[in-house]
Amino acid sequence: MIVYEPFWETIQKKNISTYTLIYTHHISSSTISRLRNNKGISTTTLNDLCKILDCNVEEVIRYIP
Repeated sequence: MIVYEPFWETIQKKNISTYTLIYTHHISSSTISRLRNNKGISTTTLNDLCKILDCNVEEVIRYIP
């Protein structure tokens, strides 16, 4: 199972709000909702988040067997 706990830790550490992601970086509110509920996101979205946050994929997702 993929979880997005690292994403929430990363945005807190980098002092970026979900408001900023939505209104400045044009990440949809439905994507934020999917992240909150550990639902799937596309690799394109994952790539965009890594660019915006200037981080590695491990700082956005974690795999739990």
